[in-house]
Amino acid sequence: MTQQLEPMPADWRRALAVVAHPDDLEYGCAAAVAGWTDEGREVTYLLATRGEAGIDTIAPDVCAPLREREQRAGAAAVGVASVEFLDHRDGVIEYGTALRRDIAAAVRRHRPELLITLNHRDTWGGVAWNTPDHRAVGRATLDAAGDAGNRWIFPELREQGLEPWDGVRWIAVAGTDRPTHAVDATSGFERSVQSLLAHRTYIEVLTEEDPEAYCRAFLTGATAAAAERFGGRPAVTFEVFAR
Repeated sequence: MTQQLEPMPADWRRALAVVAHPDDLEYGCAAAVAGWTDEGREVTYLLATRGEAGIDTIAPDVCAPLREREQRAGAAAVGVASVEFLDHRDGVIEYGTALRRDIAAAVRRHRPELLITLNHRDTWGGVAWNTPDHRAVGRATLDAAGDAGNRWIFPELREQGLEPWDGVRWIAVAGTDRPTHAVDATSGFERSVQSLLAHRTYIEVLTEEDPEAYCRAFLTGATAAAAERFGGRPAVTFEVFAR
C-alpha cells in the first residue's frame, strides 16, 4: 500500500522561502504559496542569485535585472510582496559560512516559523544530477535554521541589531523524492501557472512550445503525480523536517 502524505503543519503565520534562482519556487511550490497567502499567512522570498547566468543568449549584466523583474512578477501572482536577493554569483554559489550567515541573517530579520527551500540532495529522484547551486542553498538553509537561533554563531549579526531567532519549527523541502507532507494545489493552481509564466524570457529559451501550454502541462503533471498519496487531490509535496 502506498504511504499517504500528511497535510502540512498549519500552526504558523510567517514563512521564509530560500532558493538559488528566479523560477525555483515557481517550478516547485507556487500553488501552495498561493493558498497560504489566501489564508493571510506572510511569505517572503529570498533568492541567493538573480539568475544572471541562466540564459546563454543574454549577457549576465542584462539578464540579472530582467530575471529579477520576472521573479517579482511571479511572486506577486501568488500574493508575495517581499522578494529579496543576496547577490551570490549564479552558477558558482559556494556552500559555507558566508552563505549560512546571509541566510541566518534573513531568518533573524523575518522571524519565520516555517522555512522553505528546494531539493538539497545530489540528484532529482536518482535520475538527473542536481545543480551545485541548488545543493548549496538547500543545505545552507537547513543549517541556517540552527545558526539563526544561536547567539554564539555569527555574533556580528547581533552587532547589526539582528537578535537570535530560534522560532523556526519546520523546514519544508520542495522538489524532493522523499516527500512526507503535501498541500492541496486546487485553489492556487491557476495562479501558480501565471506565476511560472511570469518567467517568460527564461521559458522561451527552454522550449519551443507555447509558454502557457508548457507551464500548465508541467504543473498539472507535477501536482497530479502526488494525488495518489493525498486523497486523490492534486498537491504540492514537501519533505518536512521538524526542529
